Amino acid sequence: MSSFLHTMVRVRNLEQSLAFYALLGMRELRRRDVPEGKYTLVFIGFADNAAGQAEIELTYNWGQDDGYEVGTGFGHFAIGVADVAAVVERVRVGGGKVVRPAGPVKFGTSIIAFVEDPDGYKVELIERP
Repeated sequence: MSSFLHTMVRVRNLEQSLAFYALLGMRELRRRDVPEGKYTLVFIGFADNAAGQAEIELTYNWGQDDGYEVGTGFGHFAIGVADVAAVVERVRVGGGKVVRPAGPVKFGTSIIAFVEDPDGYKVELIERP
């Protein structure tokens, strides 16, 4: 059986990234420091991930604080939430960047919003009551 495990993104400030994703309800699930490779891997997700949901792997390469280019091929992460407007407000109050406020998707009825993490990665919030 195959399953989707995680998506990896490189981050320039691990603690800022963890704080941002905590605003979305995600938490650190496990961490691995690799001194010989000079990097840290932190896997984040929801609850204890007992349901086996896909995770995000935040990779911090030690000393690489200048950041990375997001690139033109990456679109966004999508996260289902019960109340998009409430999560957007939590991100705004927490100092995060709101790219598109909560509202219906163009030509549809689903309520969505877009926020941006400290490294410029976009996160789509989709209302799933």
